[in-house]
Amino acid sequence: MLPSARPILLGSGSPRRREILENLGVSVVVRATSADESTRAGERADDYLVRVVEAKLEAALAARSADDACAAVLVADTSVILDGDVLGKPDDDAHARAMIASLAGRTHEVWTRFAIATLGGGASETVAETVRTKVTFRPLSSARIAAYVATGEGKDKAGAYAVQGKGAAIVSRIEGSYTNVVGLPACEVATRLEALGLVAS
Repeated sequence: MLPSARPILLGSGSPRRREILENLGVSVVVRATSADESTRAGERADDYLVRVVEAKLEAALAARSADDACAAVLVADTSVILDGDVLGKPDDDAHARAMIASLAGRTHEVWTRFAIATLGGGASETVAETVRTKVTFRPLSSARIAAYVATGEGKDKAGAYAVQGKGAAIVSRIEGSYTNVVGLPACEVATRLEALGLVAS
């Protein structure tokens, strides 16, 4: 892939999402934004992701600078889904241990929803997609769970783990996009960027 003449504004402070885009050859301008990521009573996981990503997109569009000269805005949210429930980021180490224990020896799903809004002359266009990947953890002892949590790696991660780091040692199987579990599904994003004419195919 070749980058467009104008960069993509990434509405996220995640170094992993930036790295994935840059590995695709996409020029990136980062404008980290925030949105309410708390779950609501009775809210379905897919509805949660739609709401959060829409809020992030609004925040990123509002955070644009006249000097950015970006071709589009991209935002995303990644959630760990177990038995239909959204596992967000852990509140503390005890919460992280409980999360990892609930995932141990089982298969869960990681959903990343991303949205891209074109900018500039002519009619703007927004596309969004949710990509799902199945992840299986090997069985884990309490001591092994505590040792992983003690690394601090999962403190700011959905589900309290990072598959691209030490967490790789507790993941026995992935079915689907690996980069989706990291935080941004590279193939699907590339396909959308190409379809929008934002990068060369």
